[in-house]
Amino acid sequence: MGYNDRGGNSRGGGGGFRSTGPREMHKATCSDCKQETEVPFKPSGDRPVYCRECFQKHRPARY
Repeated sequence: MGYNDRGGNSRGGGGGFRSTGPREMHKATCSDCKQETEVPFKPSGDRPVYCRECFQKHRPARY
């Protein structure tokens, strides 16, 4: 395993983010406001999906 010049493991690179270009977006309906939105994952239907604005309201507080 190699280490990069910042002292971290160079395997995998990118800090966990894929750099394969634009993300594939999937259409979904916001569970709160019922507006159509796009999300970077395929909704499975067993969890609520929120648009950007409603997601901010449901986000846990950061300390």
